[in-house]
Amino acid sequence: MRRILYSKDVDALLIELSDKAIDHAEEAGQIIVHFSAEGEPVLLEILEARDLLLALLSTVVGGAKAAEA
Repeated sequence: MRRILYSKDVDALLIELSDKAIDHAEEAGQIIVHFSAEGEPVLLEILEARDLLLALLSTVVGGAKAAEA
């Protein structure tokens, strides 16, 4: 993992996985995965990150089992 950034202005968490050029992206709900031309994930973009992270943290701290997707 190269870098993690949070943009408060747009409430997005960016997780940079590689320095390869981005060729295309695929969206699944509030997560966008950017891929290289070879199909390798380059960047994860998590929208509405604050709510997602708070829910994850409350699950971990509360000891509850996370819901399976």
